[in-house]
Amino acid sequence: MRRPHIRTVAVAVAVTTAATGLAGTAFAGPSQKVERSAASAASNATAVVEAARTAAFAHASATGVSKGDELHAQDVMIDPEGARHVRFVRSHNELPVLGGDLIVHLDRKLAYTGVTRAAGHTVKPAAAKAQLTAAQAAAKAAKAAEGDAGTAQLVLDARGGASALAYQVTVTAEGGSHTVVVDAVSGKVRSNTPDSDEFLSPKLLDTLSERGETADPATGIGSAAATSGLVGSSASGVTYPSAAKGTGKTLFVGTVGLTTTQTSRGHYQLKDPNRYGTETRDAKNSYTEKFSAGSKFTNTTNVWGNGKTTSRATAAADAQYGITKTLDFYKSTFKRKGIRNNSKPAQAMVHWGKKVANAFWDPTCNCMLYGDGDGQMFKKPLVVLDVTGHELTHGVVEATANLQPTFVDSDGNQYGEPGSLNESLADIFGSNVEFYAKNSKDTADYLVGEKLGLAQKFLRRLDHPSLDKLEGAIDYWSPDTYYTEVHAGSGVSSHAYYLLAEGSGKKTINGVNYNSPTYHNVTVKGIGRTKATAIYYRALTRYMVSTTDFHQARVATLKAAKDLYGASSTEYKTVDKSWAAVNVTAANTPRAH
Repeated sequence: MRRPHIRTVAVAVAVTTAATGLAGTAFAGPSQKVERSAASAASNATAVVEAARTAAFAHASATGVSKGDELHAQDVMIDPEGARHVRFVRSHNELPVLGGDLIVHLDRKLAYTGVTRAAGHTVKPAAAKAQLTAAQAAAKAAKAAEGDAGTAQLVLDARGGASALAYQVTVTAEGGSHTVVVDAVSGKVRSNTPDSDEFLSPKLLDTLSERGETADPATGIGSAAATSGLVGSSASGVTYPSAAKGTGKTLFVGTVGLTTTQTSRGHYQLKDPNRYGTETRDAKNSYTEKFSAGSKFTNTTNVWGNGKTTSRATAAADAQYGITKTLDFYKSTFKRKGIRNNSKPAQAMVHWGKKVANAFWDPTCNCMLYGDGDGQMFKKPLVVLDVTGHELTHGVVEATANLQPTFVDSDGNQYGEPGSLNESLADIFGSNVEFYAKNSKDTADYLVGEKLGLAQKFLRRLDHPSLDKLEGAIDYWSPDTYYTEVHAGSGVSSHAYYLLAEGSGKKTINGVNYNSPTYHNVTVKGIGRTKATAIYYRALTRYMVSTTDFHQARVATLKAAKDLYGASSTEYKTVDKSWAAVNVTAANTPRAH
């Protein structure tokens, strides 16, 4: 999944990646409708960071910050309503702290108003000195992840109520890298986490194999007008490189418009200059995690693919379309400029690996990786629109809350509520990408993976998660949810979101029938998808950290609803009711996990 790495980012970088609010622009006050100059914004953000850092130490009993801690700003969020939020990662005595992230909240006058923190305890220096050398730790990590270990780095592991001295090691193996954390005293492997997020879990693939089920989705399903796609400039007399209007003949969404780069007269590259240089390349069936190692897609026709797998560019057209639509969704809806909100390109490689039946968000290369299918169980590349929206949202989550699984089993299956919440948010926003795209060949719905060709006609669904019999998704929270595989556990918050947006009971949307149940059969009247999505994005970016569980997510969405609509609003009350409808309430909040 996402690597729990610590990035020390200067304030200037944090300024450029500041997450915007849903109303107005970044750094805008409630009465201002235009963005301030970059210099003014940078100055403002610098002052906010310093005020938040000072407040964190002044309110140490609440924030858990102690002597020896250094706080490194990751994100600065200045809301039009007046609040300011600074997301920090932490080092202690110059050692990066795993699970030490926190968000300090301030008011318009930069006075402290609260904190959201991952570690529920003060991070203290490890009592013992390292008994293992870096080389010994690297060897243990290599054995655990069955690959080649990089350099072992000393860290403090503050996850799970600990303050243990440990080594963090990146291990490169065929099929993707892992981050392994090894106890520096005992030599025990504390965690072994895949860096890339697999759309299809090992558990699901085993289930499909046991059932003998194959997925051969329908493709080549006609054409949509190119004007419904993404277009750029094609004026004559331009200098090169320049934006050009291309055509993608895709597997899953018909014929679409793509903005491409004309590199010279009559020569084109599958790279979008209007969207930060977003590009799709061909991995040529290698397992590389370096985007630079991928082969560029170029041609002389500016037509990409033929609607069939016989052209290597066809899957690339699907991927490029899905990625640019996802970027447009985040920019149009939240003013988010790219996956990390830093106006940098999103990148992808298709034809990744040999007979890989999966798709991934890979933070190692900061890109999407798409397998071609294994030719048996999955017979087509996994370049479906909502798969792309789902996986790129993992990149958004990594850049914000960085929600992490609590533990990973020996087969690579992930568990724990923060990981489940991560999968849920990817499904929620991935579904929203479909609604945004309005592609007639991929009807917008609250189903996930409905075009993969599975026998149950979808992989997951938000309205009634337990109808997913492949993963065993759950509708309601219980204490056992902590031990549930993350794709199955995602049903809790996905269900809460659907109820908030659409309400309970029967409903038909875009020709798809839904019938959402509730805990104790309570009735929920939805507030609409637009408002529900605004609340969940605000909660993710302002009030969630790496360890946020479902009860903390309830609090986060309530705070977001209060920010946007007020504590006495229908929206706020419906957020509370939607969580109660999936059995997440203040009354049943666990004291400790």
